[in-house]
Amino acid sequence: MTSPILESAGKRAFVLVCLILLALNLRASVGSVGVVLSPVRENLGMSATAAGLLTTLPVLCFAVVGSLANTIVRAIGLHTTAAASMAVVALGLGVRAFVDDATVFLVASAVSLAGCAIGNVILPPLVKVHFPDRIALVSSIGGAAIVGGATLSAALTVPISEAAGDWRWGLFTWSLLAVVTLLPWLRLLGHDVRTTGASTPIGVSRLARAPLAWVMAVCFGAQAAQAYAQFGWFPAILEDAGLSDGYAGSMLAIVTGVGIPAALLLPLLIARTGDRAWLPWGFAVVTVAGWLGLLWWPTQAPWLWALLLGFGGAAFPWVLTMIAKRSRTHEGTVALSGFVQGLGYLIAALGPFGTGVLHDATGGWGAPIAMLVVLATLIGVLGTYLVRPIMLEDQLPEGGEAGRGPR
Repeated sequence: MTSPILESAGKRAFVLVCLILLALNLRASVGSVGVVLSPVRENLGMSATAAGLLTTLPVLCFAVVGSLANTIVRAIGLHTTAAASMAVVALGLGVRAFVDDATVFLVASAVSLAGCAIGNVILPPLVKVHFPDRIALVSSIGGAAIVGGATLSAALTVPISEAAGDWRWGLFTWSLLAVVTLLPWLRLLGHDVRTTGASTPIGVSRLARAPLAWVMAVCFGAQAAQAYAQFGWFPAILEDAGLSDGYAGSMLAIVTGVGIPAALLLPLLIARTGDRAWLPWGFAVVTVAGWLGLLWWPTQAPWLWALLLGFGGAAFPWVLTMIAKRSRTHEGTVALSGFVQGLGYLIAALGPFGTGVLHDATGGWGAPIAMLVVLATLIGVLGTYLVRPIMLEDQLPEGGEAGRGPR
């Protein structure tokens, strides 16, 4: 590949700003629509089924489109893919803000989420290429920015809508953020990263024979299932216990908000723990404690359960960091990231969907929370394998795909 690593401090700072802006966009499509879903449904005549599909679109798009990112990067380059992903996000968010048809709204949402899915996958390899000496730090900053984007979009969309007098302007704001993000990325196109003709593409058939890829994918899916179950059901559990919807919503804000400082603490914690499994088991333990506290004492200390679940959410930037740390080359990082997030987000659907199914089947929250506790425990079990100094490239079979696909 041609190396785009920019050595001067000023240029590295510019790339870091570009990465942070990119990360801020990756959940804005999700965070902004949920808080104005009622007026959107009313204005567009959206059915409950369509609204349910809208809430399921993120994990579906992240899984399906994310799995294609490796091929796209090989074809057009890493920076071009980043710029294209932001253009797609801007287009999807801009269109959906001003349509009058529920079906077109869903299609435009899917387009924006497709851009986010590509951005999800390319973030770890971008960190690997530009900050190989600061992987944990920059990955943690990126993870914090993703959480920050979700928090800001959820917090600001309603006030912007009210100030403008229409929910459409609240949603359109996040299209503008994508446009602003796209502009600096255009400057990096001349320093793009490409796979050379001498490199053997790392496709799914090779990755499928690497135990590391499977372990990381299931670990990623287990932690993502926690996040999406919390987005969808945490307030409902508190409301069923007798708390107001406003109070329940503020507790969810704690869950997401805590994720930002927790992510920023990761580099220090990773440096302190090294190859020991303290971090993944720590994520597992606090997440399990948060769910069990929510089940057994939902009204006694809901803020405590929110804090515990929020700290457990730091498993997300930790897995992103491990994607970059467990691969030697940018090609390996792109391929591993696509495989892990593609499969992982399919597993993540177990969180919100499985919680709803089990709740409907049993009429209570015991069974769904038991499922989430099992998934949380997997973070510790699988994380014990991921902290070992095992590299993806050492587990890949040689050859088998040379000459296939775009380089």
